Amino acid sequence: MHVFDPGGDRFFMVLSAGNLATTQALVHRLRSDIMRKDQRDSLATVDYMFDAAEYVGRTSRKIQNRYEQINEGNEGRFDARFIIGGQIRGQDPQLYLIYPEGNIIEVPDATPFLQIGENKYGKPILDRIIDTDTSLEDAARCALLSLDSTMRSNVAVGPPVELSIYPAGSFELAHRLSYEVDSPLYAEVHRSWSDTLRGGIHALPRFDWEP
Repeated sequence: MHVFDPGGDRFFMVLSAGNLATTQALVHRLRSDIMRKDQRDSLATVDYMFDAAEYVGRTSRKIQNRYEQINEGNEGRFDARFIIGGQIRGQDPQLYLIYPEGNIIEVPDATPFLQIGENKYGKPILDRIIDTDTSLEDAARCALLSLDSTMRSNVAVGPPVELSIYPAGSFELAHRLSYEVDSPLYAEVHRSWSDTLRGGIHALPRFDWEP
């Protein structure tokens, strides 16, 4: 989870999944491009969020190509996926997913969220709950539950769990939190959700043969 705040008129956050070398090189390049006054393309100069997403995609593709050339003939994958979200003053907040090939998609209206990394275990919770009217706080709780379900079913996914909340038009984070498994709030969310699921199972309609 990487925050970019190149000026008071724009704010970006980039999430990453995949090859760590590619991710670290991309974040370094994005930050250094912001600092270069002669840099034509950067998060400090793009006019639209779509342009920002395309710029991140192009940069990621260049980094992957360079690593692939350096390691030609050796096995290894350097692909990475990214989500970029943010806002430029005068425009609505937007969210994009960036594929390893550099192409991008915008968050759809029907399912107003995007996922990268291991997503199949946590997606059902988001599908059932999240819509355009969901509050930021409820969306944040769903995100925690989605990750909790993923960690329960896939031991390769683990803490810390990072959570950030960005209110539209603020151009700064309202909250940025990091939870371990035994963090009080996260532990309570985990316990409460498990109890709720068990209670829900017991409340389901009974079969005809049951007493």
